[in-house]
Amino acid sequence: MPALDLDTDADLIAERVSNQDTLFVACLCAQWCGTCRDYRATFDRIAEAHPDVCFAYIDIETHADRFDDLDVENFPTILIEDGHATRFFGTVLPHAAVVERMLADLRALPGVADAPKLRPALSAV
Repeated sequence: MPALDLDTDADLIAERVSNQDTLFVACLCAQWCGTCRDYRATFDRIAEAHPDVCFAYIDIETHADRFDDLDVENFPTILIEDGHATRFFGTVLPHAAVVERMLADLRALPGVADAPKLRPALSAV
């Protein structure tokens, strides 16, 4: 399954992230960002390779009312969150291998102090 899109799959995202055992990976982007648009197909392929993980593509400007307190400095920004902590929150090179490496060894991602958690905002559909 390709990455879910908050514009069309909000209910499914809310259902998936309500399960604390489900790993959540979000690509935080903006429609005007050409790099994000180009990265979308790559992000979808990563999602298809990991059907047990909830992947979501989120245009944070379209949904600024939900994510106005997110401090996204550049695009694409990836957030990896388990049921307990945000494991990664930062800008990444738009290459599949970057996210794949992080997913391969979550123990290498000890958590990010003061990082946002998106699950509460996504659960409130």
